Amino acid sequence: MPREHTRTYFLGKLARELEIRGLEASLRPDPPSLKVRDPDAALFSETVDCVAMSDGWFYRWSWGDVVESADEPAAAADRIVKVFTTGESRPHPGLGDG
Repeated sequence: MPREHTRTYFLGKLARELEIRGLEASLRPDPPSLKVRDPDAALFSETVDCVAMSDGWFYRWSWGDVVESADEPAAAADRIVKVFTTGESRPHPGLGDG
């Protein structure tokens, strides 16, 4: 399935960027997604997936808001890290993406 391969490829790129920044990211197989957590705050985790939209592939929070274009894994990782490390409020469904 080319679509699943593409999704897994983009999630792998994001996982590497998150790990470089000190977060843990584990790939979940079905459907492909990343479980992201801060090793220093074990109770705080988030699931990020990757979806094809009309403008290309995008990383997405668990509730559906877009994190960033999948062509920009470093920018996506920076945004995710900011939520994990600054104490900034996590975006919530229905309230925009922060």
